[in-house]
Amino acid sequence: MNTDGLKAAAQEAGAVDLLLIRHGESEGNVAATQARLAGAEVIQVPARDADVNLSGTGEEQARALGSALARIAEEFRPDAVVSSPYARARQTAEIAVGEAGWPVKVRTDERLRDRELGILDRLTRLGVEKRYPDEAERRLWLGKLYYRPPGGESWADVALRLRSVLAELNNLGSGHRVMVVCHDAVILLFRYILEGMTEKEVLDLAAGTSVLNASITRYVRPSGAGPWTLESFNVADHLAEQGVAITEHAGDASVHPQ
Repeated sequence: MNTDGLKAAAQEAGAVDLLLIRHGESEGNVAATQARLAGAEVIQVPARDADVNLSGTGEEQARALGSALARIAEEFRPDAVVSSPYARARQTAEIAVGEAGWPVKVRTDERLRDRELGILDRLTRLGVEKRYPDEAERRLWLGKLYYRPPGGESWADVALRLRSVLAELNNLGSGHRVMVVCHDAVILLFRYILEGMTEKEVLDLAAGTSVLNASITRYVRPSGAGPWTLESFNVADHLAEQGVAITEHAGDASVHPQ
């Protein structure tokens, strides 16, 4: 068994409380925004997606997140913290847990990684339209949920791996709590699965909502069995309270099939 994965962590921790955290602002977020504003075709990221680090602001957000988590009463603290293995998520988790002073190991699970973009990696929307016009047309036709770029994943593919994560949580005993640090699309797709959304509902959510960096989304299931209930979504008040910038780096809002 992979002792670094969610399965081991969840078996130790169970699940009656699920915190979903988006990573702090990354150098990739900043580069993507700059590329879009400049009308560039290519995003000048400093490393492959898995290795892109937090920006300076992202590190501040992670520390502010940790200060907020430190205020959680001991009996309600997560006893497992599981992160996407991507550097920006893992760094957020480690900084936050350290700042909170929690005696818990941050584990990683590759099923929580961001959506893979295949041949469209590092391209802006303009770059896709210029370099792969057929793919741009296919993406518009199929919509965000089902469009899979060559060599990449659709949102439906990501949802499939998240369903296996939730199956583990749903089959475990009650009384424990898990915190997951991951990515904006992953959080939206957790909502899609946990709330039984339709394609239109999740795409409406994606088109109108940006999951904020270092924001907190919480689901509860006091009985330890049955459906989860959304208690809060996309909360970033802890950043403003500590004078840390709230950053909004959303994906392409053109998500519905056309």
